Amino acid sequence: MRTTRNRSKFYGIIHRDRGLLLGLATMLAFLIWGSHWLDNISSPLVAGAFFAWLVLAILGSAFRVVHEADALAHRLGEPLGTLILTLSVTGMEVAMVSSVMITGPDNPTLARDTMFAVVMIVLAGLVGASLLLGAFRHHQQEFNLEGASAYLSLIVPLSMFGLVMPNFTITTPGPTFSANQALVLAILCVGIYAVFLGIQTLRHREFFEDSEAKEKEAAEGGMALHAIILFISLAPVVFLSEELACILDFGVHTMHLPAPLAGVVVAGLILAPEGLSGIKAAYNNQLQRSVNLLLGSALATIALTIPAVLVVGLLTKRAVVLGLRPHETILLVVTLAISLMTFGRGKTNLLQGAVHLIVFIFWLVLMLEG
Repeated sequence: MRTTRNRSKFYGIIHRDRGLLLGLATMLAFLIWGSHWLDNISSPLVAGAFFAWLVLAILGSAFRVVHEADALAHRLGEPLGTLILTLSVTGMEVAMVSSVMITGPDNPTLARDTMFAVVMIVLAGLVGASLLLGAFRHHQQEFNLEGASAYLSLIVPLSMFGLVMPNFTITTPGPTFSANQALVLAILCVGIYAVFLGIQTLRHREFFEDSEAKEKEAAEGGMALHAIILFISLAPVVFLSEELACILDFGVHTMHLPAPLAGVVVAGLILAPEGLSGIKAAYNNQLQRSVNLLLGSALATIALTIPAVLVVGLLTKRAVVLGLRPHETILLVVTLAISLMTFGRGKTNLLQGAVHLIVFIFWLVLMLEG
């Protein structure tokens, strides 16, 4: 009898964690044999098989991240529950970009393209999908206006300073900063983000809580376990996304796919845990949690990636091109403008989600056609 129960429990664990197990097994396989496999890709069919395998493994781990993030959010409440997920994903993303800059071939636009892709995917695509699905089910949703305003009050100037201003500085040739400008901007980004975290978690925590929140669950035991599993689940997402980039590069060079496609797909998969959590929260009428996740992700990416890549560039003597191209600048300004209008009155509806998705689709079309 006990053997039967143990066997049922074992199968239950396997069934519940099959996505994470697939991700960890795939990560282990690519750690051991990945370099051999990727160096010997010979046909689009083989590349397609590896692509499908990696995407399934990444999404399996991402769904597990969402589950653990939900558990932490229920125990810790807002905004701490979403902040853990945001900082862990962004931290790994920053580490990956910095690592590629240090060890990979010289690619001065890598950080710019990654940050811009993240901003467009989050503020146009994920925000649009969340608002659209949430409004489709609940018609009109409310959020804490002060919290959204706090996010955007940093996202707007930091994105303009980091991604637009380099096109207009004259100290150095090209869309780059001088060493002094880069150092000052890096310090300012880290400093203002630290102030923001203090506001979010201590001084004005109520700005980031649901104004009509139900009574929160008291903190319980098991939080450490959920946090550990969350970080374990994130590892395959980030590691396998980098492996996937190699396969996408093969497609770019042999199948003549658009060059930016690889960065966009990788950024989208890295954002999968936060994106899925944000969409699920909006669909369940927890729009404040969705706002904390999505706007928090955009802010953390800009505030932490800019100083990281600028410092790496200064230390390695590599040029870091941050200035966007003209059509990208227009898209960024439009996205920021509609975000200010969307989150400027404390309520959202179906139309606002549709507008964000229109901008996202137009960006994809421009990106795919160069």
